[in-house]
Amino acid sequence: MEQASQPSNVNEKGPLLGGARQSKFAVFCGQHKLVLIPVTVMILLLPLLGLLALKKRHAHAMNFTSPVVYPSPQGYGAGNWSTAYQKAQSMVANMSFEEMNNVTMGVVDGSNGCVGVSGSAPRLGFPGYCLHDAGNGVRNTDGVNGYASGLHIGASWNATLAYERAQFMGAEFRRKGVNVALGPVVGPIGRIAEGGRNWEAFGADPYLDGILGAQSVIGLQESVIASVKHFVAYEQESNRNPIADSGNTILSTSANLDDQTMHELYLWPFQDLVYAGVGCVMCSYNRINSTYACENSKTINGLLKGELNFQGFVVSDWAGQHSGIPSADAGLDMAMPTTTYWNERQLEQAVNSGALNKTRLMDMATRIVATWYHLGQDQALALGAGMPPNLLLPHNYTDAKDPASKSSLLQQALEGHVLVKNLNGALPLDKPRVLSIFGYDATAQATYVPDGQLFPQSWEVIGLGLPQLEGIASNAPVPDPPEIQNGTLVVGGGSGSNTPAYISSPYDAIQARAYNDDTALFFDFTSTAPSVIASSDACLVFVNEYSSEVWDRPGLADSDSDLLVTNVASACNNTIVVIHSAGIRLVDAWINNPNVTAVLYAHLPGQDAGRAVAQILYGDVSPSGRLPYTVAKQASDFGTLLGPCQNQKNSLSPQCDFTEGTNVDYRSFLARNVTPRYEFGYGLTYTTFDYSGLEIAVNATVTPNATMVAPVYANGTTNDNSNNTNIVIGGQRSLFESVGTVRATISNTGKVAAAEVPQLYLQIPAKSSNSSNPTTRVLRGFQKVMVQPNETAQVSFNLRRKDVSTWDVVRQAWVVPSGKFQVFVGKSVLDTPLTGSFTT
Repeated sequence: MEQASQPSNVNEKGPLLGGARQSKFAVFCGQHKLVLIPVTVMILLLPLLGLLALKKRHAHAMNFTSPVVYPSPQGYGAGNWSTAYQKAQSMVANMSFEEMNNVTMGVVDGSNGCVGVSGSAPRLGFPGYCLHDAGNGVRNTDGVNGYASGLHIGASWNATLAYERAQFMGAEFRRKGVNVALGPVVGPIGRIAEGGRNWEAFGADPYLDGILGAQSVIGLQESVIASVKHFVAYEQESNRNPIADSGNTILSTSANLDDQTMHELYLWPFQDLVYAGVGCVMCSYNRINSTYACENSKTINGLLKGELNFQGFVVSDWAGQHSGIPSADAGLDMAMPTTTYWNERQLEQAVNSGALNKTRLMDMATRIVATWYHLGQDQALALGAGMPPNLLLPHNYTDAKDPASKSSLLQQALEGHVLVKNLNGALPLDKPRVLSIFGYDATAQATYVPDGQLFPQSWEVIGLGLPQLEGIASNAPVPDPPEIQNGTLVVGGGSGSNTPAYISSPYDAIQARAYNDDTALFFDFTSTAPSVIASSDACLVFVNEYSSEVWDRPGLADSDSDLLVTNVASACNNTIVVIHSAGIRLVDAWINNPNVTAVLYAHLPGQDAGRAVAQILYGDVSPSGRLPYTVAKQASDFGTLLGPCQNQKNSLSPQCDFTEGTNVDYRSFLARNVTPRYEFGYGLTYTTFDYSGLEIAVNATVTPNATMVAPVYANGTTNDNSNNTNIVIGGQRSLFESVGTVRATISNTGKVAAAEVPQLYLQIPAKSSNSSNPTTRVLRGFQKVMVQPNETAQVSFNLRRKDVSTWDVVRQAWVVPSGKFQVFVGKSVLDTPLTGSFTT
């Protein structure tokens, strides 16, 4: 094998967004990233064309702190990838350099609705890939279901449900001719409370994201290739892309973080998903320690392909590539949706000139083809076969829905509802005589048809105006972004949205119950000061909090919705509030009002929203969700982690220092000793539970002085993983071995069958005290169990060596620290009736 050469320029750089031909950009970004309504197309393109005119110009940040790691580790067929690699290597050996170049890049294909199509090698039988959104269901087509969103599944705390959801979702992608489903999301992890894309991931904890994300990968990859995103430390929408500014260019925000924080927080869930066998990883828009994610050799070569021994391929987020040969050397394998850096045979020419080692180009093509074989895409339908490019034109209808998915769709919707307040048994409802319903969220949106470019993003009813559209088109901050959606909120906005087959609204479902119960209904879906019938047994108020890709949320509560709740509660002593929310929603304006008797976080349940909430309100099932984030008493309680890092000094290289380390969300509240309104893991049911019988059987060996270290890839490292039996896909084999279990007994002491979610937290001993950033308890286990009244259930939490380890930045290794590990088992991070310890 030819020795891989190290690029001559070892200083990583962040070139400006390269230009593209307008036709390609309009086709693809119009499909995936931009919103261009016909009336304003030319106006909106003007600022974007300003960026494109900067083609081939480079702009660099002043300080580059991300280490360089060359060469890129070559995939070799680790684990069960061996057969696929043998086939791929055979095919690639017969490819010309031009064909290898071709399979690494996105191409224009207007014959289908795929948001991305990769180049092919038809002479050898490789058709390329159809890549399509998203991790919450197939987007922008007909004949598919709208699944519960990632955050809703996170609120379910149900790994089995996550797997089942992904199974059905992946099958729909396959029936539509999709090869790569762009999901699941485990980044952003929810560093900031107002993060615009927090709803796409499962929750604000790496362990929760890792477990649910891994099950999602396994389920999806029974049918298609999963593309986990966004790698890595992508935590805000503000300044996520370069912005043209008075002849200069403002680079994407740089997420600046230390090695321990990277490993223990942001890389953590990605490792679990790589261990689960994910075939594709999408690099993100942001910079990491001043180097763009899609050309960051430390994160791609060093962490992902080296340390985690990832065998699949790395694809750029759409228009996330900012250099040619440097991005290839740094480990990027495929550029989407098109590329001006590789599209004119530049990789082939670089190999011929010696600027790019041919082993890197061969590895790029091999990884892409091996994943195609490994995950059965050599048996797939034609690219985008079931997705027409335009739903408004006549086309063959492909119904990808499986009737068997109906029960799962409803169960997903049910389990993500979190009851946080229920005074005097206000819920469940018991055949009310008179029921009043208020709020814009109670009924389905007024329109649900394709409308220019709005429909693909689920932006059709949020009232975007021309200034907002211009901001979106130019990557600039979006002025006055919407906080609510007119109609039942079932999914967030942007490329992570899905396309429901129907929308079941709360009012529709409650109306059906009223017919059976002879209940009189009164309603007002428009006023913030509605009239309230004095004879109402209960008043239901439905509000929502919207969130989307492209902008971060302007706040965590909107005044009009708060005013509506307050006004209804002033006239109704049994006011029940239901919030469909794409993230954290503060309730301080009215939560202490004694007339507000119950509050239900309904999150983003997908197309069965109404059907599900009605079953919970009427007690057909007990609510079983738990908060996958922390709800503060007031916005200021989030401190510096409330909103995005802003470019306060108007710098051309905006920086965001993650000085809080691993202490985000509940860890931040613990570290700062701030009491939340509702803590991480909190949620009520219609019954009560007792915890007893804590058993700790852990035998973890202290490793601070052990000689075996992680497969750390530094500059000049060669392909050592293939000869190391201690390394598996996902990294060091021993990290995934069990070191013991923690057990407990859960008893249902009430009168209603319900699911409980016992949670395990560990306080891992710190190597040294850090008063400014102290070590806190961390989630290390959860299990959802259904328990009948007066019955008990045994739960067992398996601990992996990874779960009891910390990252040693000096030794560059995971180590089990010596000392006493505190053990907490209970209903939430703050409600832990069972405590104990073990010593290493």
